[in-house]
Amino acid sequence: MNIRIDTSVKKGKFEGFGASGAWWAQLVGGWDHIDEDSGLAVRDRISQLLYSKENGIGLRTYRYNIGAGSAHSGKGNIDNPLRRTESFDMGEGKYDFTRDANAVYMMNQAAKDGADEIILFVNSPVERLTKNGWSHLGKNQIMRDNLAPANYKAFAKYCLDVTEHFVDEGLPIKYLSPINEPIWIWNGGQEGCHYSPWAAAAVMKVFAEEMQKRENLRDVKLSGVESGDVRWFNKSYTHALMCHKSVREKIDAVDVHSYCLPLPIPVKGFNDRVAFITRYRKWLDKHYPDLEVKMSEWCHMKGGRDKSMDSALVTANIIYEDISILNVSSWQHWIAVSEVDYCDGLIYINISDKTFEMTKRYYVTGNFSKYIPFGAEKIGVKCDNGNLKVLAFRKDDENILIVINNTDSAEKITLEDAKESVRHIVTDKDNDLAEKVAGKNIEISAKSVNTIIF
Repeated sequence: MNIRIDTSVKKGKFEGFGASGAWWAQLVGGWDHIDEDSGLAVRDRISQLLYSKENGIGLRTYRYNIGAGSAHSGKGNIDNPLRRTESFDMGEGKYDFTRDANAVYMMNQAAKDGADEIILFVNSPVERLTKNGWSHLGKNQIMRDNLAPANYKAFAKYCLDVTEHFVDEGLPIKYLSPINEPIWIWNGGQEGCHYSPWAAAAVMKVFAEEMQKRENLRDVKLSGVESGDVRWFNKSYTHALMCHKSVREKIDAVDVHSYCLPLPIPVKGFNDRVAFITRYRKWLDKHYPDLEVKMSEWCHMKGGRDKSMDSALVTANIIYEDISILNVSSWQHWIAVSEVDYCDGLIYINISDKTFEMTKRYYVTGNFSKYIPFGAEKIGVKCDNGNLKVLAFRKDDENILIVINNTDSAEKITLEDAKESVRHIVTDKDNDLAEKVAGKNIEISAKSVNTIIF
């Protein structure tokens, strides 16, 4: 079966992959005991595994959560203490930047290891500014914004002061995201704040106008609004954002989350994720053809710790769909590290003995993040084998293919365009980013993700 690239088809530049430091960095950042295999502190080894190109998978983006302060107050219905955050806010323009030390350490370490893009994101405004004084709504407060318009400017001031602090510290802060998943009600379990589309746009407008006044934030962009499901209101939030000129000047993409949690509703197409992102892409091409899309959060929302290729292939296929159909210019996991029995982290940690475990999700992500360089062009590709999913990128006269085989059988391919030796990197049940030199004819193992460079 032949694979042919088409460099005449250009779909825009790709920037890279990333993951969030919520809600693990405030714990792992204190793990300074030595990892015997690497000789590094465990916290440093975990950062290296995530963000180093040489000794890890080379994630480019680190997402740092500017917390609302529920860890200080103890307010609200948040049972898991790791889902409570510290805040730098001391009231009346006073700050304590010694707080959240472990999470700040992990952000700094990620930058040292290779993360050259940091996004500061907010789940809820600081409790001092919310309507009910909590970092989420109460149980009986449904579909209500928890931030009054009178506090929009104070909210912006706090976030921009924090951003300026970290910029002055020399960290590569590229984006500030003030709003996260505004469609949800957020009345417990974690910090969160609901906003209607027009309220979200109004908040972003205030942020944009205040950012324009700060010269040392001229290189920092806004990102948002990170709607929480590909089916719900992405068009509404996008349109509301684009109505404000000041927002358009400070935002270079619309950020979405790729969740599509199956619901037991017997309506044809209701859970068809591909159909929804296809329609959204067509809508964007019609109304905002120059607006890029970035995928800023996704995880395999399934119970239990799945370290196998099964969950890894789910991840790979979502990345494939988001790049090939939604044409995203960057892609970010939700949490990089998980302490719970859930399919979310790339690395699992065990709190009892402060150890960590790798997953096939981690290595499959590396098939993308380690080998697709920043600024690579997304190009056309055709494959005669319908069992394989293929993406193609090109930079500096080098072609990078991602080939996903979801089947239980090995498949053979021929690279029509390869002229010299080929690098083949495979992750499957027996291999973790195993690299070998190949020729034009390559065997693609069953249930595998492959990176092919020539």
